[in-house]
Amino acid sequence: MSMNSSVNEFILLGLTQDPRKQKAIFGVFLMLYLATLLGNFLIVVTIKRSRTLGSPMYFFLFYLSFADACFSTTIAPRLIVDAISQQKTISYNECMTQVFSAHFFACMEIFVLILMAFDRYVAICKPLRYTTIMNRHVCSVLVILGWVGSCIHSSAQIFLASRLPFCGPNVIDHYFCDLQPLLKLACMDTYVINLLVVTNSGAICLVSFIILLISYVVILYSLRNHSAEGRRKALSTCTSHFIVVVLFFGPCIFMHTRPATTFPVDKVVAVFYTIGTPLLNPLIYTLRNAEVKNAMKKLWCSKG
Repeated sequence: MSMNSSVNEFILLGLTQDPRKQKAIFGVFLMLYLATLLGNFLIVVTIKRSRTLGSPMYFFLFYLSFADACFSTTIAPRLIVDAISQQKTISYNECMTQVFSAHFFACMEIFVLILMAFDRYVAICKPLRYTTIMNRHVCSVLVILGWVGSCIHSSAQIFLASRLPFCGPNVIDHYFCDLQPLLKLACMDTYVINLLVVTNSGAICLVSFIILLISYVVILYSLRNHSAEGRRKALSTCTSHFIVVVLFFGPCIFMHTRPATTFPVDKVVAVFYTIGTPLLNPLIYTLRNAEVKNAMKKLWCSKG
């Protein structure tokens, strides 16, 4: 529990207070969550078991799907249970755990998306050196650095959250714990802490998005020297990656690069990147990727 705080639990208002809508939310989000787990589980197992998906791109996709499943699990179960629960309380320690976990796996997803863009850059712009640069040892080290970076980011968030004193109000107008809603409840001037939060989360989102945009512009520019078939295949792969990047970073930048203000649309935007993106990622990467679809058919149909 935080020092200088008289609050040991919070009340999550959720998406709505309407009992009928809450029942609908329970059913809809339960199905979405199960579909998210199933889709990402299929990708993780397929890449792990398939011999044809051994390239670095699928090595990174494995960790992206793993991060998606964990990120969704950090948020969705609480939302689903609270939709039909009379007691919508969350303890202070559970709240801090959710803050850490959500930021850890979201940040991991950001780093993996950057690694996937780097992999495509090397494959398209430096094809002759691709196997030398992107060997398994290098890929493993890059993923480990991603885990370390995510841990540093999340630890910084928790450090800032633990500095917030809560003296009475404990109702969070959201469906999960995050720093922005918590800042509104703190009984202190949160200007400096909010500035640090924006610098931490906002900078990671914005800078990463700019890096990704630049990398895709360079990739597209370099494709002019490739054959028509090479351009088609590269564009197909990069389009899938870019769709995922826009779907994740759009809401992320909207939520984390602004002062401590809230808008009515915040919950909807948060649903999009906490529930929607982890569900859409496996769909995008399987529907637009013949290699993944063929590997899935070969692995799962042969078992059936």
